[in-house]
Formats: sequence, structure tokens, C-alpha cells
Amino acid sequence: MTLSSPLRSRDFRLLVGGVAVSGLGSAMTPVALAFAVLDLGGSATQLGLVVAAFAGAEVVTILYGGVLGDRLPRPLLMQGSSAATAVSQATVAVVLISGHGSIWFLTAIGVVNGCLGAIAQPASNAMTRSTVTEAQLPRAVVLRSLAGQTAFAVGFALAGVIVAVAGPGWAIAADAATYAVAAVLFAMIRTAGTTAGPRERLLAELADGAREVFRHSWLWLLIGQALLYHLFYNGAQGVLGPIVVGDTWGEEAWGWALSALMVGFVAGGLVALRWRPRHLLRWGLVLLSLTAAFPLAMATADDLRLVLAGAFVHGVGLQLFSVNWDLAIQENIAEDMLARVYSFDLVGSFAARPVGLALTGPVAALVGTDTWLLVVAAVIGLSSLAALGAPSARRLTRRTAESAESAGVEATVP
Repeated sequence: MTLSSPLRSRDFRLLVGGVAVSGLGSAMTPVALAFAVLDLGGSATQLGLVVAAFAGAEVVTILYGGVLGDRLPRPLLMQGSSAATAVSQATVAVVLISGHGSIWFLTAIGVVNGCLGAIAQPASNAMTRSTVTEAQLPRAVVLRSLAGQTAFAVGFALAGVIVAVAGPGWAIAADAATYAVAAVLFAMIRTAGTTAGPRERLLAELADGAREVFRHSWLWLLIGQALLYHLFYNGAQGVLGPIVVGDTWGEEAWGWALSALMVGFVAGGLVALRWRPRHLLRWGLVLLSLTAAFPLAMATADDLRLVLAGAFVHGVGLQLFSVNWDLAIQENIAEDMLARVYSFDLVGSFAARPVGLALTGPVAALVGTDTWLLVVAAVIGLSSLAALGAPSARRLTRRTAESAESAGVEATVP
């Protein structure tokens, strides 16, 4: 293991381990939740409302999570969120396995889980830089993403099998167990992750974070593009995907489609370990446009292999964009603002998600499922290419190894 490897850091290994193990279980939940709602007699619209409840709670809570992530020890937030989520998911599993589930219960518990995840997500994103040296940061961003996406790929593959063999409740029980393990790993991290200054009122701290976002035109512009992207795409995957693929090829097929998506993420991560373009976002946006392949395949393919290929291409393109996007934020935002900027990034990216999830079912019923999937493919592909029109996005460059070393900012690496 070389000196430049972030895996030399004990705290980074614990962080990645916790993210990966919780991701393994979390990947099972969307599959399990979709079929739990359908097993209860729910429609596409009801499934959209259940998923939208989770997403809506995230949006409402995540800005506060960003403030907490810059105020408090970040590992503590991550530990508490994981432990509470383990309890929440265990409750869902018991209710479903015992046959007492209802759509209203799943909606309510989705709100709880959305809040719990949102409290810790900005802190989790900001933790990477605190666990490695400046020179190790680019590789650390890729390795963390690669570990998480590998875990998701395995989780999605297992989800379809577990749901088909044992039922949705048991898949959610596995998620609860993984969050319990993650809480233990996060508790072992010794890096505080932030040095909080004097506390201001919540709105004042949020305003400081907003000003930091608007200082960087590439940042607020692509957050806006992400809002449009998620408005259209998340309903296609979270609502229409399980129905279209599940009805045509069976419940296991949707699990394999999501697994192919995650394998694409892993493949993109492996490419990112070697390919380090000087312009962080230029090629990333081109590759992001390829994510249109998944909804396009669901709308037009009559062979499952084409759907799996579309999912794979989607994963590769999104991963290569995401790695460079994350690195752009890590390299250009001050440490004491990092969690708040991530919270605005997450809110901007997902603010329209609940609306899209809730409206996908009715809109697809009105215009036709295949027609709406084609609209989604066009919007997410063309909006990604349109963002290249911004010079600040096209020209943003990564730090060189020499500039990273000369920065002289290093985390404590046990």
C-alpha cells in the first residue's frame, strides 16, 4: 500500500466500511418497499406517494442536517442516525413479516427514515476530506464511491432473490442489521471532522451556506440542472420501473435491472481510478447524458438484456459525473462550510423529487407509460448536454498533485 493510498488511514477505512455495509442493506429497501406496496394492493400512484413521503422528509430536514454537520462532530451524527434507522427498519420488518403492514404505515415510516437519513447525509459527505491527506483526496473520493456502489450492486441483486423467496419484510430486516453494524463502525472514528466557530442562529448559518453556493456559478447552475433531472428521472425508476419490468419479466428481473445499474456504477468507478480528466465537469456532463439509456430501454426494449444494458450505461455515466462533481466540491469549498454546501446540493438535487414521484403515476396513466419514459429520456439527456453551455462548468479544473501537496492541509491519519 503506497503512501498516497487513502486506505492507510484507519478513519477512512471505518468511514468506507460503514458507508458500504449500510449501503448493502439500503439497496434492498427500494425493491422490497415497491413490492410490499404492490402486495398490499397499491397502485402506481400509491407507490409514488409512499416513496415521495420519504423524499419529502429528506428535503425538509436536510438543510438542518447541513448546519448540524458544521456544528457537531460528524461521526456522532452518522452513528446516531444509523442506530435510529436500524430500529426503524427493524420495526418495519416485524410489521411486514407478521402480516400487519399497510400503505399508510409504510408512508409514515418513510417520513421517519427520510428525516433520519437527512440529518446525517451532509456530515457523511463532508467526512471524506477529514479522514485523508490533501494528496489522497482524489483517490479517496473514488474509492468511497466505488465501495458504496459495489455494496449497492450486491444489495440489489440479493433484494430480488430475497423478496421472491422470503418476502419484502425479510429484505428490510437485512437493512436494519446493516445499519446497526454501520453505527458501530462510525462510533470508532476518531476524527472530529470539523472545527465549529461561534454558533449563530439557524437561519444565519443557512444564509452563510447559501452565499457560499452562489459564490460559485458552476455549483448553483448544476444544482439547478440536477433539480430538473431528478424531477423527471426518479419517478421513472422508483415508480414505473418496478411495474414495467416486473410485469413483463417478473419481480426478480427488476432486482437484476437495479443490479446492472449498480454494476455500471462500479465499472465507472474503476475507470475513474485511472482516468483523471483535467476538466472536472466537461466530460462528466457528456457522460451524464448517457443516463437517458435506462428509461429509453424500459420504454422500447422487448428483451430484458437490452434493459440491463441500458441500466449499465446509465450507471457508468452517472458514476463518472458524480466522482468529478464530488471532487469539485471537496477541492473548492472551505471545511467549515462543507456540510452546509452539501446540504444545499442535496436539497437542490432532490427538492423536486417528491413532486416527480407523486405525479409520475397519474401522468403516465394519462399519456401512456412508454410515452412518458421517452419524455424522461429526452429531458435528462438533453439537459445534461445543455449545461455544457456554461463556461464555469466547462473550464473547472482539478488540482494537480503538486498543488495538493503545496496546500499543506492534511488530516490526522492514524
